[in-house]
Amino acid sequence: MILLETVAVAFAMFSALPLPRVNWNQQNMRYPLCAFPLVGVVCGLGWWGVAALAGWLKLPVLLQAAGFCLLPVAVTGGIHLDGYADTCDALASCAAPEKKRQILQDPHCGAFAVIRLCSYFVAYLGLCAAFAPPPRALGCMGLAFVLERALSGYAVAAFPLAKNTGLAHTFATAADQKNVRRVLAVLAAVLAVALLAVGGLWGVAMLLAAAAALWRYKTVAAKQFGGLSGDLAGWFLQRAELWMLGALVACQLVEGVL
Repeated sequence: MILLETVAVAFAMFSALPLPRVNWNQQNMRYPLCAFPLVGVVCGLGWWGVAALAGWLKLPVLLQAAGFCLLPVAVTGGIHLDGYADTCDALASCAAPEKKRQILQDPHCGAFAVIRLCSYFVAYLGLCAAFAPPPRALGCMGLAFVLERALSGYAVAAFPLAKNTGLAHTFATAADQKNVRRVLAVLAAVLAVALLAVGGLWGVAMLLAAAAALWRYKTVAAKQFGGLSGDLAGWFLQRAELWMLGALVACQLVEGVL
């Protein structure tokens, strides 16, 4: 029962799927970060569904790309994009860390958030249009959706937080942090091995992209915000997803040229 409640908490927070809601309590809040990668499983399966539907209907490449682009947003409800937009606004301010943290809490969407979101979706749509979806590539992206969430959950449980309020603080303090770190570190390692096994050199490139995004996440959070926050976690997840997709598409394009 606690296991199902834990999964329900994770999906209630990190997805827009119509699942039964449960009341948060001390028991079911200990491990929802460990269940967070399951949302990535849904995204990965969704990409397989988009590819199958596009092939069956013989949809144009651009429509298939739009399906790939919009599927994660439909699954998550855009919660991570909200954090991405807020973080872009804060970073563009070039202000002190305290002021940046205040901008993260501002419910309004600034000009830089709009510009960066538009740029993000143009890049994502373009990469999806260039993406060739054989089973091997779809498997790599499915693993990427799960890996980025394992890394995100690990960071929340392991890295210093910017403030003593907010969702990141709520999940971090309620979690059994030591065991959460262990579970997600092992899961990330297993996913990395699986990505290498499925993708070969593609997997190497995607893992390097994920590592670069994680390093950038930790550096920016520490130097410019004084620690992690929920918005920064969303910023990292969206960037990791885009960078891993970009690495995969780059490998496909290079192989096509060679």
